[in-house]
Amino acid sequence: MRPVSRSGPSIRFRGRSFVAMTLVADASLQLWLEDFDVWLQRSPGFFTGRTVVLDMAGNAANKAEVERWIAELAARGVRLVGLEGVRPSMVDASMPPILNGGRDVSLAGPVTSVGKAPPAPEEPRKPAEPVNMIVESRVRSGQSIMCLEGDVTIIGSVASGAEIIAGGSIHVYGTLSGRAIAGATFGTKAQIFCSRMEAELIAVDGAYKTAEDLDGALRGQAVRVWIENDALRLAAL
Repeated sequence: MRPVSRSGPSIRFRGRSFVAMTLVADASLQLWLEDFDVWLQRSPGFFTGRTVVLDMAGNAANKAEVERWIAELAARGVRLVGLEGVRPSMVDASMPPILNGGRDVSLAGPVTSVGKAPPAPEEPRKPAEPVNMIVESRVRSGQSIMCLEGDVTIIGSVASGAEIIAGGSIHVYGTLSGRAIAGATFGTKAQIFCSRMEAELIAVDGAYKTAEDLDGALRGQAVRVWIENDALRLAAL
């Protein structure tokens, strides 16, 4: 049988970008896991099916330490797709790859060397068009709404067991009974607003409170949630 000749390549390559949640290992493993376990107990299944990256924040001393972090997270059902903040010598083929080029929230200013002319100022960049998601229906239990590029507005209620994650702020024009996590991209600039507070969990820039932590006087009220002096604040509207 004569071989069949093909014209053109048989393998196609495409570049794609994906959004991942990043866990920042900015404390010792034992202390970090104590807080992480509390989070998992109060919000079970939060990381199920999520794309997660571990940022060692330059704190890893050796490969064995990186392996311990990976193993502890795997034991808790967190599967990593990549690592940041580690040296190439700390990673082998059995571990998640090192990722580069992630978008930073803020950038450091340029450094000018002595005796050299300062670089020409860059032209100001046009602000990026915000991507704000509007959901014009009730968010049912088990649903997960995510928009890491901007705000999320829910014109309706968020049921118990539902989840809203926003890079910016979250606005709920109804009862918030599920989980609301704001500031995933824009940090402390984000806030949460709801017409009726009954949340299982609320968080802004990583600071969070669960239903057990909420002031009973705020239940059933219109509430604003924000960060002030590195602490999560709540007030009636």
